[in-house]
Amino acid sequence: QVQLVESGGGLVQAGSSLRLSCAASGRTFSSYVMGWFRQAPGKEREFVIAMTRSGVTIDYRDSVKGRFTISRDNAKNTMYLQMNSLKPEDTAVYYCAAGSSYSSSPLQYDQWGQGTQVTVSS
Repeated sequence: QVQLVESGGGLVQAGSSLRLSCAASGRTFSSYVMGWFRQAPGKEREFVIAMTRSGVTIDYRDSVKGRFTISRDNAKNTMYLQMNSLKPEDTAVYYCAAGSSYSSSPLQYDQWGQGTQVTVSS
């Protein structure tokens, strides 16, 4: 198992950029498919983007295409989410997740971070 801790959230204006980090403990980080999810108030947790063990992007939701990039550094046990051209509708708590295989369903992921708040003002 890995323990995940997100950081990098904050309050920004529309059009700005943020980079989220997800630090993992343990030696097995590189064996996990990793993903980012987000949850806005009153809404269900939704899939954002995911990547393979080697860092190749598997899938992403249409609304973040061309704006969000996922990456990982297995030597540092860290995953990143670079978010550019942020929009108010990106406002949510962002969670990193680790799983044994890819899915856009949060049920497939075994390990979760505590979340980091991203707020985008208009």
